[in-house]
Amino acid sequence: MSEPQWPTLTPFQCGIRGCCPRCGEGRLFDGFLKLRPRCEACGLDFSFADPADGPAFFVICFGCIPSVMFGLWLEMAFQAPYWVHLVTTLPVMLLTCIPPLRPLKGWLVASQYYYKAEEGRLIPIERSPEPAAKP
Repeated sequence: MSEPQWPTLTPFQCGIRGCCPRCGEGRLFDGFLKLRPRCEACGLDFSFADPADGPAFFVICFGCIPSVMFGLWLEMAFQAPYWVHLVTTLPVMLLTCIPPLRPLKGWLVASQYYYKAEEGRLIPIERSPEPAAKP
């Protein structure tokens, strides 16, 4: 019996859709950010996945900084009262920070599968035998 042939999917395709990086059919998430234990379609075990703080880092760099700059600009330009920040800056921050978390986490998990990334470990260096001394 031969191994099933899985389609070649890019990490970006799988991450944005939140699907299994091997088959592209099963769902990757069991909630907003919680990973499923395994794919319901192909049975791929997702225990290899550890995106850690990667999604949060990208959101901080590309979402939080511009939204905070918007809030600072609003304050400096108009000296806006707190209620204006509550109805402008807060929604901008929430909309630029929360929605990208799931696709970014899916992209990082799919990238780990695609590139076969795993935890680093020390491997003993194999030393070649010393050459014989010349007489």
